Amino acid sequence: MTSNHRAGFACFVGRPNVGKSTLMNALVGTKVAITSSKPQTTRRAIRGIVHRPDAQLIIVDTPGLHRPRTLLGERLDSLVLSTLTEVDVIGFCVPANEPIGKGDRFIADKLAAVKRTPVVAVVTKCDLASKEQIAEQLLAVSQLAEFAHVVPVSAENGDNLDALGSVLISELPESPPLYEDGQLTDEPEQVLVGELIREAALEGVRDELPHSIAVVVDEMLPREGRDDLLDIYAHMFVERPSQKAIVIGHKGERLREVGTRARKQIEALLGTRVYLDLRISVAKDWQRDPKQLRRLGFYD
Repeated sequence: MTSNHRAGFACFVGRPNVGKSTLMNALVGTKVAITSSKPQTTRRAIRGIVHRPDAQLIIVDTPGLHRPRTLLGERLDSLVLSTLTEVDVIGFCVPANEPIGKGDRFIADKLAAVKRTPVVAVVTKCDLASKEQIAEQLLAVSQLAEFAHVVPVSAENGDNLDALGSVLISELPESPPLYEDGQLTDEPEQVLVGELIREAALEGVRDELPHSIAVVVDEMLPREGRDDLLDIYAHMFVERPSQKAIVIGHKGERLREVGTRARKQIEALLGTRVYLDLRISVAKDWQRDPKQLRRLGFYD
């Protein structure tokens, strides 16, 4: 290990669906945060760990900042704002292919209040924009606030990812590694498995569903007498019977598809064969009920 090894925490913030989770997965090199084309999919601050010979960058993935409309929304926003004060560097994500809007300005103002933490503006989704668009967006972003750096990237094709990693690392304190070499996340496997099930459930459903799905993994244990098979018992919760019907689909077809898609992702993550027992129940208006929020893992 070099004597001037750096290690510390970074987080990405931005309005919902600007590519924060995809960017973290690309930097870490594996899937530790769920990605979905539905805005507001991320609910937990999942850490992905980037290992380099001279540095260790721990990325905290936060939910998108937005003006909250429910108790869950308020909890998510306070989670983001408390995360900002605990990291060494903040990456503020703005997509290259969309004009800067009120949401971006709202977040830029919030970040201006976080005085001691350097902020790097990250222009994401550059694969979806022309060179002219990217140049214009870099200029527009740099006029939003005083940033330590402004970096264009594409998580999709890997453009400039190394440069972004180096810029974030340059803002970290000198420190020995904080995690063992090879460890990619500090999230418990059960949480990651629950997130992968939720991602599979969100694929291809109507827009009203994302916030309404929560997943609890009740049990994960090796099948008795077999070391090559893991039994996973998981429970999906939605807020209304009509949503349950959407997830189950015609004659249970959708739920089977969700199970198959989730199982493949879980097997890839855990490196073992999996039997997935997936149930679904209605927990009425759980996003507005403090007791149910706690039961589903969203703490104060």
